Amino acid sequence: MQTLDRDEVSVLVAAPPEDVYALVADVTRMPEFSPEVLSCRWLDGATGPAVGARFEAVNAAEAGKRWKNRPVVTMADRGREFAFSRTEPFAGTISWRYRLEPADGGTRVVESYEVERPITRLGWFAIEKVYRAGNRRAELRAGMRTTLERLRAAAVSGPGTTASTQGPGPASSG
Repeated sequence: MQTLDRDEVSVLVAAPPEDVYALVADVTRMPEFSPEVLSCRWLDGATGPAVGARFEAVNAAEAGKRWKNRPVVTMADRGREFAFSRTEPFAGTISWRYRLEPADGGTRVVESYEVERPITRLGWFAIEKVYRAGNRRAELRAGMRTTLERLRAAAVSGPGTTASTQGPGPASSG
């Protein structure tokens, strides 16, 4: 049985923190960045990031299996931090966070996750056997790197553009 606790990856983006925040906090754009997220939509009348706002995300594993989750925004500090937490039966509680730090004329973006309530044995069985996930820690880390590279490409391309290619240079591990 696998275990997860926390991990983080960072990248330097040549854009101001407010512009980067606008990208990561608009969850409807997350499918452009994350290799696992197929769609996102705000729920319960929410139209943007605010603490307590909920959204529905449809994710897919490499094997093609899909699942839905309904995270709740836990931090919405424009230009500094966007975070959300998702709790699923048997799959525990995981908090995802994007910290934005001014650096070198741009923004250092740190994407991280932290397991607050562990995935149960039944949850791991489903992840490994039903969804056919491999090394989940490595998959999440690779997904964070891809997300940040696509985010960087979108941020330097300007508002409203799609991140279809990766920006220059690799994301760094934290």
